[in-house]
Amino acid sequence: MRKWAIAGILYVTLVVLGFGVYDKWIADDKGMAAESDSHGSMAQTAGHDTGGEENGNHNGDENGSSHAHEGNAHQEGSEVNAFVQNNQGNIKIFLKDKAGSPVDELEVNHEKILHLIIVDEHLQKYYHLHPERTGKGEFTIEKNLPEGFYKAYIDIKPKNLAYEVEPVPFIVGNPSAPEHGHELVPDINFSKTVDGETVTLSMNSFKAAEPVTLSFDLDQTNLTPYLGAMGHVVILDEYGKKFLHVHPTNDKEPIFETQFEKPGIYKVWAEFKQNGKVRAFPFVIEIKE
Repeated sequence: MRKWAIAGILYVTLVVLGFGVYDKWIADDKGMAAESDSHGSMAQTAGHDTGGEENGNHNGDENGSSHAHEGNAHQEGSEVNAFVQNNQGNIKIFLKDKAGSPVDELEVNHEKILHLIIVDEHLQKYYHLHPERTGKGEFTIEKNLPEGFYKAYIDIKPKNLAYEVEPVPFIVGNPSAPEHGHELVPDINFSKTVDGETVTLSMNSFKAAEPVTLSFDLDQTNLTPYLGAMGHVVILDEYGKKFLHVHPTNDKEPIFETQFEKPGIYKVWAEFKQNGKVRAFPFVIEIKE
C-alpha cells in the first residue's frame, strides 16, 4: 500500500512538471513569434518612414532650389538626362548621360545649342531663354521668375546620343500647394494682339494623326528673322507632357507644319520678331479624333 502511495505521488509530480515545461515552451514560442511579427511590422513601418523621409528631403529640395529627377524618370528612350537647379534667380541646367558623365557635345539648333522653355503650372506664363555654357554639360542664365510651380523644357541636339524633351518640374520661392481647376479653354477667336501687334492663326485641320499646317497672318513689313527663322512655334498639351518645337517650312513665310498624335487640348505659342522685339502670341486649340 505504501509503495502505491509513493508511486502515485511521483506520478502526480511528473505530470505537474511536464505541464510546467510544456506551458513554458509554448509561451516562449508564442513570444518569439510575436516578437518576430513585431520586428516585421517595425521594419515595414521603418520602410514607410524612410520613404517619407526621402519624400520630405525631396520636397525640401523643391522648396529650396532644385527639382529635376521626376522630369527624367520615364525617359527610357533618351540617353541624356537634363536637370534644373533654380537658386535666387540663377537657373542652371545640367546635362548628363546614363553613366552620370557630362554631356557637352551639342549641335547648333537655330543659332543656339540650347533652348530653354519655361512655363508655369497653368500654362499662362511663358519664357524662351538661352542659357550660356558655364562648364561641361552645364549652362546658366539669370532670370527672376515669379513665385510658383514651373516646368522646364531643355531643347537640345546631342551628338551621337538619343534625346527626347521631357518636362522638368521646379519651384520658385515657397508657393502654396498647386492649384487645380484651371483647365485650358479652346479659343473661339484665333486673332491675338500683343503690344499693339495682331496675329491670326489659321489651321487646315484640327484632326489627330494627320499633317497639320499652321499659317499666321501678321504684318510682315516689320517681320525679321528670329534665331535663324521667320518665327518659332512651341506647343504643349494641356498637361504639359508633350512638347513640340516647330520651325517654318521656308525662310520667307510664317507657315509651320506638324502633327498631333492624340486628340486633346493644346497650348500654342507663336513667336515673331517685329520691329526688333520678340513677342509670343498664345493660342489654345482643340484637336479631335
